[in-house]
Amino acid sequence: MSIRTETNTIEATKPRERLDQYLAGIYQAVSRGTLQRLIKEGHITVDGRAVKPTHCPREGEVVTVVWPEARPAVPEPEDIPLVVLFEDEDLLVLNKAAGICVHPGNGHETGTLVHALLHHCAGQLSGIGGVARPGIVHRLDLDTSGCLVVAKNDAAHLGLSKQFAERSMTKIYQGIVCGAVPRESGSIKKEIARHPTHRKRMSALDDGDGKPAHTDYRVMERWAHASLVEATLHTGRTHQIRVHFQYLGHPLIGDGLYGKQRNRQFTEATGFLPGRQMLHAAILGFQHPRSGQPVRCEAPLPADFQEAITAMRVF
Repeated sequence: MSIRTETNTIEATKPRERLDQYLAGIYQAVSRGTLQRLIKEGHITVDGRAVKPTHCPREGEVVTVVWPEARPAVPEPEDIPLVVLFEDEDLLVLNKAAGICVHPGNGHETGTLVHALLHHCAGQLSGIGGVARPGIVHRLDLDTSGCLVVAKNDAAHLGLSKQFAERSMTKIYQGIVCGAVPRESGSIKKEIARHPTHRKRMSALDDGDGKPAHTDYRVMERWAHASLVEATLHTGRTHQIRVHFQYLGHPLIGDGLYGKQRNRQFTEATGFLPGRQMLHAAILGFQHPRSGQPVRCEAPLPADFQEAITAMRVF
């Protein structure tokens, strides 16, 4: 039994793109693996016929997505405290703590945001993709704190996901990076793709084989060995801020994945060893998917972030 049917008409032939990739760009709240499963199960068709996930989208084709009813969730609700910045019948915005994982996975079978939301929302959660789980519209890395929006129903989930896909969301982060960033402000437009040899890493590319990524930044405070920056995301690529600032030569302090060597030098110079990457999703703004009214949420800097700033001012 389906809960919603949507159609998308291909505007231009995409010879280097697969159908699952094309759909992942439209439905950013749905994992590519889920889209592949829906294609294989016949919930997604092209011009009314079944295809494979590798199908090449062609101009004029009509892609029909029949969202199935949600299957029961595997995670059990857990009474984990949440800091709620905004909540109504359609959605909530959380101030996610650093160190809490969004979804269950290897090493994080319990104690995740999903477990906490199952308890907090008591069944009022979206099930996009046929899996009954909290409506996580976007993600923050394990060690990134700050604003994260969650949908309580499928209409809200799809409406918010569309805003992310259309890049109409306001997403402003604060971060502490290694070294004194010389320019007061700047714009980083560098494509991002999966690293060719390191599975967990992404890379900034020059050859046109990645996905477009755009980050604007300004320096809020500059010290001898680090800088406090504000970064505005115009796209939402995996690890975008971390990759872009590594590309600038100023990786986030505490980021062992993208700035191991610079962080070693930073700690040797200051004696300060951060407990995580210093990145915080400070502001999230969007149009409410039901009312159309603007929603703007601000998450205050957590204690460890403030302590890092205080320590940097000493050096």
